[in-house]
Amino acid sequence: MGWIEFALAMALFMASHRIPAALGVKDGLVRTLGARGYTVLFSLASTALLFWVIFAAARAPFVPLWDQTEAARWAVNLVMPLVVALGTFGIAAPNPFAFEGRAGGFDPDRPGIAGLTRQPLLWALLLWSLAHLWANGDLAHVILFGTFAGFSALGMWIVEARRRREMGADGFDRAARRTGLPPFAALLSGRWRPSPRPSATRLALAFGGWAVLWHLHLPVIGVSPLP
Repeated sequence: MGWIEFALAMALFMASHRIPAALGVKDGLVRTLGARGYTVLFSLASTALLFWVIFAAARAPFVPLWDQTEAARWAVNLVMPLVVALGTFGIAAPNPFAFEGRAGGFDPDRPGIAGLTRQPLLWALLLWSLAHLWANGDLAHVILFGTFAGFSALGMWIVEARRRREMGADGFDRAARRTGLPPFAALLSGRWRPSPRPSATRLALAFGGWAVLWHLHLPVIGVSPLP
């Protein structure tokens, strides 16, 4: 039953990110709830399904593939602050390139988080997946985190291609001239410089979110995050 629940949870999570748009359900909900209402509903549903997938993976039969190492546990602890920061600064930020961003208020000369990467939330998911994949070498978690890593990497290509079609190649290139897809690419090339005064609110939320996740990892997930 453990494998059946895990397969069902994974299938529903993946389907929830494709079927609504393919069947036109998304457009109907956007008309009814508005773009912001749909985003809130979709985010809540996705979060609930994500937790179900994680708990289902923990309940699946344990089939070891490789041993967990101290280096892998350190990697998770070092990567997670960046993961939380990317999500916190990316969600609802002026960023017409990402599905979690908003077009309003975006300045191509001061692109904000898009200067760091145009896809902050998908990079957060990719880094989270890869770090946890290294630290969890049993079959269920390899399937879980490996699937999420592939999902986020493919998602970047899909979202970037969709935005280029919507904005037109010239419009996309003009808006993206001081941005980059790989994190820090625009910074290293000199096309972007971070603001000397980042949002104090988002910075506080990032620190608080990381602290909450770190402290709740043991009671909720059942595994201590300590290296």
